[in-house]
Amino acid sequence: MSRPDDLPPRELRPYLDELVRRTRAVCGPHLLSVLAVGSLALGDYRHGRSDVDVTVVVDPALPRPALPDLAAALAHPALTCPAAGLELVAYPADFAARPSGGAGYLLDLNTGPSLPGRTSYDPREAPAFWYVLDRSLAHQSGIPLFGRPVREVIAAPERSDVLAALRASVREHTDGEGHVADNRVLNGCRSVVYCRTGRWFAKRRAAEVIAASEESFRPLVTDALRSFERPREAALTLPGTAVRDFLAWVADRVDDAVGAEAGTDGGPAQ
Repeated sequence: MSRPDDLPPRELRPYLDELVRRTRAVCGPHLLSVLAVGSLALGDYRHGRSDVDVTVVVDPALPRPALPDLAAALAHPALTCPAAGLELVAYPADFAARPSGGAGYLLDLNTGPSLPGRTSYDPREAPAFWYVLDRSLAHQSGIPLFGRPVREVIAAPERSDVLAALRASVREHTDGEGHVADNRVLNGCRSVVYCRTGRWFAKRRAAEVIAASEESFRPLVTDALRSFERPREAALTLPGTAVRDFLAWVADRVDDAVGAEAGTDGGPAQ
């Protein structure tokens, strides 16, 4: 298993070792890569709060019956997840290697003690934006736990597709259903920082940037950071109106970036 010694926090190492072992056992020679993405890749994993995010890339010739076998092998509690949850997405290599604004997965598995269980084999069952954002972050920062380096297997989506995905993400977080309030705010911070820089920052670092530059939102962002230090079940209650106002501001910043991108491409800025 190839990884920097300091990649997973110590409490995750046995779990990730076993996850890779089981994935190799199910997929055999069709397995190309297992990648740590999300907060692990950005160095912002918080035990008891963060999910473990993993991307798997397989040869398209992988027999389809292997996918339910993989889901069963990795599902909590068959493989006890020590984090809040496991979010694992498996892609065929021919899809993952080209830029795309689609979902494109073979398997999307959510499982764990604090995560509603979900197993999907049909990318039409889920909004594409989550997967576009995940692949963009993976291309930038994903770390191999097994197999080929990330840049060999995951293409970066086009910036226009990422911005469209951010628009959809902000709408989802504005609705708020099923999302912890602090996570809605911190994801909003990360969206704005991406629009400004074209880079993915860890949630806490992005929040620090926004708190420093946007005085009117500093109290809300500071409270979101305090809440993020707690387990999900003990998250602070943030004022709903303030969260919605902040996300409306985030949506405007994303729209500004979309307009600037359209102008750069020679089209009319919206």
